[in-house]
Amino acid sequence: MAAPGAPISPDEARDSESGRGGSEGYFDHSLRLPSGEIFRNLANAKRFAIDIGGSLTKLAYYATVQHKVARVHSSKHSMAECLYEISEQHEESARLHFVRFENAFVEACLDFVKGHLGGPNAPTLIKATGGGAHKYKELIEEKLGLRVDKEDELECLIKGCNFLLRNIPHEAFSYCKHSTPRFRFQNTHPDIFPYLLVSVGSGVSVIKVESEENYERIGGSSIGGGTFWGLGALLTHTKNFDDLLALAAAGQHTPVDMLVRDIYGGNYGAGGLSGGIIASSFGKGATAQDGFQAEDMAKSLLHMISNNVGQLASLYAKLHSLRTVYFGGFFIREHPATMHSISFGINYWSKGEVQALFLRHEGYLGAIGAFLKGAEEDEPDQYSWGENYAGSSGLMSTSPELFPVARSRSGTFDMLEMDRLARLVPLPLLRDPQDYVPDSHDLAQDLPACHYWLSCFADSLPGVARRAVASQPQSPDAARRGELFRNKFWEKLQILKQQPCAFGSLTVRSLLDTREHCQNEFHFPDPYCKVKQQENEAALRCYQAVVRGLDSLSWRERQLVLARGLLAGNVFDWGAKAVTDVLESDPGFGFEEAKQQLQERPWLFDDYDAWLERLQGSPHHCALFFVDNSGADIVLGVLPFVRELLSHGTEVILAANSGPALNDVTSGELSILTARVAEMDPRICSALSNDQLVVVQSGSSSPCLDFRWVTKGRLDEALVTEVENRKVDLLLIEGMGRAVHTNLHATFLCDVLKVAVLKNAWLAQRLGGELYSVVFKYEPS
Repeated sequence: MAAPGAPISPDEARDSESGRGGSEGYFDHSLRLPSGEIFRNLANAKRFAIDIGGSLTKLAYYATVQHKVARVHSSKHSMAECLYEISEQHEESARLHFVRFENAFVEACLDFVKGHLGGPNAPTLIKATGGGAHKYKELIEEKLGLRVDKEDELECLIKGCNFLLRNIPHEAFSYCKHSTPRFRFQNTHPDIFPYLLVSVGSGVSVIKVESEENYERIGGSSIGGGTFWGLGALLTHTKNFDDLLALAAAGQHTPVDMLVRDIYGGNYGAGGLSGGIIASSFGKGATAQDGFQAEDMAKSLLHMISNNVGQLASLYAKLHSLRTVYFGGFFIREHPATMHSISFGINYWSKGEVQALFLRHEGYLGAIGAFLKGAEEDEPDQYSWGENYAGSSGLMSTSPELFPVARSRSGTFDMLEMDRLARLVPLPLLRDPQDYVPDSHDLAQDLPACHYWLSCFADSLPGVARRAVASQPQSPDAARRGELFRNKFWEKLQILKQQPCAFGSLTVRSLLDTREHCQNEFHFPDPYCKVKQQENEAALRCYQAVVRGLDSLSWRERQLVLARGLLAGNVFDWGAKAVTDVLESDPGFGFEEAKQQLQERPWLFDDYDAWLERLQGSPHHCALFFVDNSGADIVLGVLPFVRELLSHGTEVILAANSGPALNDVTSGELSILTARVAEMDPRICSALSNDQLVVVQSGSSSPCLDFRWVTKGRLDEALVTEVENRKVDLLLIEGMGRAVHTNLHATFLCDVLKVAVLKNAWLAQRLGGELYSVVFKYEPS
């Protein structure tokens, strides 16, 4: 009996019977680099690292980036004149750049890098890893004038993998060819160990990783990517690796491989083997009358290598009792057929006990690790790093199936950029941080929702660009930069239309973040700064009248009016087109008019009675309130609500965005607002002076909230420190972005009140309501 050694999926077996599928001299000196797109900020580069493999080169460098930030300063003028002054300043931040390109262009790229280096802080050394660190050492030193310091390849791979798993949400994913979406991203867990890393380069290395310092190569194989490339070239006369993968994607393996049914006429029941299982790779070669087609041989070869890798990984995982296995190396290359073959193979051999996981940026592991080795004195682990979507290519950006751009002599480049952030940690109030999923909806799993939101962001783009330009009337190049922003974000939307999983799970939050990144890239730090200033000043003029009205009510009446006021304030959202149309067409639309728009009780989500009952009990010790919009929202909705909590003896932490996003209030603006309100309201004044009321930064610059990442600084006022020290037992989350697009289903260790007005008719209908429906969810701990 022939030994079955290489399974294929039943679906693929059916595909192979129905017909063929659709497809997906050494140095080249003719390279034409896309202007301004790659190797950015080279003039400010301070550290370099390079990883040269068998076919691809990955260059990493650390650079400083100049960008504009909006700052507010309390005005010395009277309240009637100006609440605060706004200034735009240039600040310097740190960014990691990674560029991947074909080895054929390494000399031209090194020449380009050399021509753009400069400045007093230019590096003198470059960390290098990979086989090419030895092969190209002299070339690198000659071209860049930098001393090459070689690092161990294995150590660099592990460091790079740990870095990505810790810093980039949705870095790891599983791949299932017959699912929608094909990519299923994994949650980012604080504890990433232990795991198995299977690096499939020329050969295969299997590495067991138990901690940052404790890892070992426990096995491997000489049958890997080099085997596929070498045998593939011999069999098909195709020398280019990507062209060989494209051949495989177009082929069918059944004319070449001997299947179980070719031996037994069908399934082999006694052995539990279906007829579609491969009994012998290339088994029909000895008896074939005619030669095989090149794409069929490539497909058979791909299956043979991938299934061998999958079985090897499965056996090592079971031997060492590991369930988490990551695959990387140039053989993977984000290629669907390769990921499918490995996934099916490891699932088959492990009987579903081990899952194959891939990394969005697996091609950069060695370069990242080498960079970290050279940057240890800068303590990169003391910071968090976030992917900059504006400067990153995205998953499968070089796939000819998804992005059918002609592969000209400019080659194929892939980029990753990461910005340095404050140290970020999970909010300690999460009930289960490991299972916490911030986003309420994964658009990639819902095609109608995906199409709607991509169209929604595309349709709003001209208005957003106009608003950005209008925010800088004194800038002579604002219009030009506005057009660049518009083109950049449009390009990102087209990428997401072709590949919704390009930057991980596609959500409303990720779309908002991508737009913010593109705005910041072209120096529009706060397009709504003037709007916020005007609305804050207008709301302050109404504050005392609102408070007097509230104080005239009975306790029970006041609680409902406070809740309705909180909701009415939340209507003023410049990120919602329905509201923007009203605000632009009716300048007289105000707080009282917003109340009239609200859904009457019972609300769509209506836990008000349970909230009222809870208020009649013992007061909460401390409330953490994540606030939303400027103007009527914060001044006439939130602060009166907070005032009532303070009167019960509850301490209150107001958490506002660290940086601008739409018309959301920032912590800097909120500090000025609360101080001005304190001048009018003795209760707020007393709370501020005795530390019963504090304002902190949330660590976010987004209209949404991801509680996996909040600030933990060294200052006493840092959010996490306040939460821990004050023993928060009530969490309030306000706004459509924070409480509906994110955190609608999240659970916490304390009482939670989630409040929002649905200002998008499509979303409201999806949730069973209509425009201006109300979300008032009270969830006791």
